[in-house]
Amino acid sequence: MPQIEPELPNSYAGILVSLKELVSSAQLRAQQAASNAMVQMYWEIGSTIIQRQAAQPWGTKVLQRLAADLKSAFPHMRGFSRSNLFYMRAFAAAWDLSDPADQARVGGLPWGHIIELLKLKDPEIRNWYAERAGEHNWRLEVLEHQITTGLHRRAGAAPNNLEERLSEDGAALARSVAKDPLVFDFLGLTKEVEELAMEEAMTQRMSQTLAEFGRGFAFYGRQFHLDVQGEDFYIDLLLVHVPTNRFVVVELKSGKFRPEHLGQLNFYVAAVNDLVKFPGMAPTVGILVCGSKHEPTVRYALDGSSQPVAVSSYTYDSLPPEERAALPSPEAITAALEQGTVPNAGSEDQNGNPTL
Repeated sequence: MPQIEPELPNSYAGILVSLKELVSSAQLRAQQAASNAMVQMYWEIGSTIIQRQAAQPWGTKVLQRLAADLKSAFPHMRGFSRSNLFYMRAFAAAWDLSDPADQARVGGLPWGHIIELLKLKDPEIRNWYAERAGEHNWRLEVLEHQITTGLHRRAGAAPNNLEERLSEDGAALARSVAKDPLVFDFLGLTKEVEELAMEEAMTQRMSQTLAEFGRGFAFYGRQFHLDVQGEDFYIDLLLVHVPTNRFVVVELKSGKFRPEHLGQLNFYVAAVNDLVKFPGMAPTVGILVCGSKHEPTVRYALDGSSQPVAVSSYTYDSLPPEERAALPSPEAITAALEQGTVPNAGSEDQNGNPTL
């Protein structure tokens, strides 16, 4: 017997809209508060490093050891890379958050904005952009554009309303924070909780996972760190296929396949070829595993070009024979995932969103 929908009051639609706005606003405030706390912590770490270096010089090796020890103590936090520690030190050297003026200037900016500002060597110009980024709620992309095009030189040259036209509502910075994985790591969360669940299930039983993948696979790293021109990236799983002497990048994504997932995998394959691969090794290949309602969608990427960014996407059946023989089939990858106890991994609600 079909269920009869209850009759709703005329004001229901308006109330629902207002409650959605209330929830979204609360989420943005919570994310902004978490971002501010993380930025304050980074400044305090940087300040401590400066103080210690003044008392007893710390070389690069000490900071490298400090980064390793902090990552060991807080394995789910990505912010403790060696390059990020150098940014923390530069942050503390550039601004004093115990000074109300500097606190107002950068205390509310996301960490990505601060890193971009630190690339400016002139303190006055750096502060000029910091103040306007906060005043006009610039997203990181807008800040990068303004710096690249030299807005500080153009702003006083002639009357214009460029800043006003590029301004957004007061939630713009908070929205940029909502896309920052460091904030979620800082809170002990991840951007995609199910991706971590899949990753942990596979790595906790790595020997069985590798056996399901096929003969000759060896584990090389989890959340493997890449430093690409001073920016930090992390590969979910990095394996080595010993018979063909090549790295295999494995990226895990909850929810349906999206084109940007493959773009990220392609970037990682190219970066491993450029930065990690040893001389004499075969070109790196990539495997993308995306959750779905029925079984994971598996895509492959091969870098067979002299250009590191020219990475092609394949299904298993369309792979060259030698690559198909070396790589696990989608069924083997599915078996590797199913062998672990991954609660609701890859499941979605009726709107296609991953369930947590």
